[in-house]
Amino acid sequence: MIGNAGTNMKKTFLILLAAGALSACAAAREGGVDPMTNKTIKVFSAKENKMVETQTVVKADEEWKKALSAEEYFILRQQGTERAFSGKYDHVFDKGLYVCAACGNDLFASDAKYDSGCGWPAFFKPVSSNNVVFIEDKTHGMVRTEVRCARCGSHLGHVFDDGPPPTHIRFCINSGAIELKKSE
Repeated sequence: MIGNAGTNMKKTFLILLAAGALSACAAAREGGVDPMTNKTIKVFSAKENKMVETQTVVKADEEWKKALSAEEYFILRQQGTERAFSGKYDHVFDKGLYVCAACGNDLFASDAKYDSGCGWPAFFKPVSSNNVVFIEDKTHGMVRTEVRCARCGSHLGHVFDDGPPPTHIRFCINSGAIELKKSE
């Protein structure tokens, strides 16, 4: 009975989290994010500790190639994945804020990071469900939930329902998709 209640809680949280994020991205479609056009969205700013309006970041593919390293471009723009245990943030637990490597959008606070043993940085919640977008991913013979940046549409990783309390969610994020802004 307790096991079922825990499973139901995980499913409910994931549904609520996804519903909040999906409202931030009505442009989601099979195969990726539509050209986002320069529209205004609301995201949580950790620096200001409140929701703020910001413009989506839209760049042509050639602009992304110039702005990002080859690894970042592969992960963020081509939905690539770094090898397990190879990323620079897998075992880093410094205090700070993890932001999107492509656009600087606030994504995960260091106090939500934990060692899941999966080989990628793991977080049990984003700074706000408005800052990420969830998209069904049917690649590689699996059905998973992809996590993207709500501001620029960049691929970050995937989310699973096997994380720790209180959310029981695991955001499995590529190190090449994020950048740590250390706290002073």
